Amino acid sequence: MVRLPLTPAEVERGRRLGALLRRARGERSILETALDARVSPETLRKIESGRVATPAFPTIAAIADVLGLSLDALWAEISQPDADADGREGAPGQRGGRSASRRRSLSLPGSAW
Repeated sequence: MVRLPLTPAEVERGRRLGALLRRARGERSILETALDARVSPETLRKIESGRVATPAFPTIAAIADVLGLSLDALWAEISQPDADADGREGAPGQRGGRSASRRRSLSLPGSAW
């Protein structure tokens, strides 16, 4: 199977995803987080560094669950430009006044991951 090169938008979205997961993980170790999500620490490291820009949806769902992130909030965050209009980066899940730990219904397009 031939894999098409990633678009610049996909690469940028992967970078934002990695940054968001790093911020959400906080002081928690990569090893602890990865084991709790049942993914390898190297996989989590690659996602956080942006080296895997389009990780599998179940992988992201497992990591988000461990970190207490809503998938809707995660998707909204990584689909936005880096900074708000005033130039500040927002905290994960804080857009629109919604808490990152609040669970909402899943409405992500499968092809986006």
